[in-house]
Amino acid sequence: MSTTTAGVIFIVVLAAALVAAYRPFGDYMYNVVAGTRHSRVERGIYRLIGADKRAEQSWGVYARSVLAFSAVSILFLYAFLRLQDKLWLSLGLDPVTNHVAWNTAVSFVTNTNWQAYSGESTMGHLVQMAGLAVQNFVSASVGIAVAVALVRGFARSRTDKLGNFWVDLTRITLRILLPIAVVGTVVFIAAGMVQNLHGGTDVTTLTGGTQTLTGGPVASQEVIKELGTNGGGFYNTNSAHPFENPTTWTNWLQLFLIFVIPFSLPRVFGRLVGQNRQGYAIVAVMAILAIASIALTNAFELAGDGTVPQAIGAAMEGKDVRFGIPNSATFGAATTLTSTGAVNSFHDSYTALGGMMPMFNMMLGEVAPGGVGAGLYGLLILAVITVFVAGLMVGRTPEYLGKKIGAREIKFASLYFLITPTLVLAGTALAFGTGNNATALNVGPHGLSEVLYAFTSAANNNGSAFGGITVNTGWWDTTLGLAMLFGRFLPIIFVLGLAGSLARQKPVPASEGTLPTHRPLFVGMVVGVTVILVALTFLPALALGPLAEGL
Repeated sequence: MSTTTAGVIFIVVLAAALVAAYRPFGDYMYNVVAGTRHSRVERGIYRLIGADKRAEQSWGVYARSVLAFSAVSILFLYAFLRLQDKLWLSLGLDPVTNHVAWNTAVSFVTNTNWQAYSGESTMGHLVQMAGLAVQNFVSASVGIAVAVALVRGFARSRTDKLGNFWVDLTRITLRILLPIAVVGTVVFIAAGMVQNLHGGTDVTTLTGGTQTLTGGPVASQEVIKELGTNGGGFYNTNSAHPFENPTTWTNWLQLFLIFVIPFSLPRVFGRLVGQNRQGYAIVAVMAILAIASIALTNAFELAGDGTVPQAIGAAMEGKDVRFGIPNSATFGAATTLTSTGAVNSFHDSYTALGGMMPMFNMMLGEVAPGGVGAGLYGLLILAVITVFVAGLMVGRTPEYLGKKIGAREIKFASLYFLITPTLVLAGTALAFGTGNNATALNVGPHGLSEVLYAFTSAANNNGSAFGGITVNTGWWDTTLGLAMLFGRFLPIIFVLGLAGSLARQKPVPASEGTLPTHRPLFVGMVVGVTVILVALTFLPALALGPLAEGL
């Protein structure tokens, strides 16, 4: 069997598994976020944090709760990193430097998991478990909670209440993420992933030398790293490390974990608004964009354009021989279509056009299917923009799910869309203007691509990188941290503002002039608007970087 055929089978089986999970898992998540009963553990947590489980919040209070929780999380994690040498299981490692601690704290709280450090040589086991892994859970829960709040805005009328953030956060963490993580950890341990508290084991290599193999709680962190679309690796080489990704079937399972929540959330959307067909339309947009991206990434990498790949007959530089080109390209596309950022190959070593695809996936806003929660609310924002454009074309006030999209709503949607490109392009320009692009390994188009990729990844809260750039300096850690911070929380504020505006409206009955938003025409329109908006925004930058290099 050829590697290409095996790669196709790999993708088809993955797609079939996601289709099979869509309805039952989506229904389960719907029951979690729509249920009114609370377990004894949940009630104990509410009492501990002083939350009233019966009190719902307006969009402003919900947003302040998100920001307050995230601010405390950043401060706590920053202190954890700075005091690492005084903690249990520090493995004798020094405190994390101030600028790396800032960058890492912001990174994990914003679900970016950008890593300007080597995990096994920088972080002790307690920091990995009680600091980074905890944020893998709660940052993912925050994204899902915000998405659910936006959907409630569509589903409710004549109210300013969107639910209770503390209840949503607790239930999503305990009922969705934690059970899967526990089962997944057992599976990954059985597959050969490391799970211990050892500092390291000295082994003799094949050449007669010695090497220290670092142990740690790897399997437990690996599950939530993928399930929560986080992406931060326990080891520096991330999912290319055999302790994090031992076999081809664990490679497949990691992709399933990455996709299963984002691709199933449209079912929750359909159930909450009372129209399952609306959920099918949204997941169809996600699927079309994802299939196109995965196919193009594989095609560019298998074509092997470039002097060296053409000479040796394959673009294998930077790829794990266990997975080959198709499974590496699929993994690279999948992790940038979501906000995962995990890698099992070196994106900087991809062909010029192949390396452009992960960058383009992030520029789409990571909506195909995107990060947990963030992908759904990002695509719903694009749906709002689409119905607004359609309304302008026919000269009537646009509507979506019975809610009018007026000046206030489109302002929130437009601000959401504009903030990330502003951060990406301004950050890239600032790096070149201040000379900090000199830390890139390359010059010319590829050097531009390395800088552009860094800010695209940070502002879109992805976390992957073109690794040929040194970013563990004070300037890079500070600016990328700010890009992550603004790229996460400003869009969340705009999403919740839109949700509050929609929830206060009285539903408008559908008429002959209402655009049906569950049919193939609308699906095609949303796909077109998404691609066109990205092309208009980023094409000049791409033309100077990967397109110039590839063409």
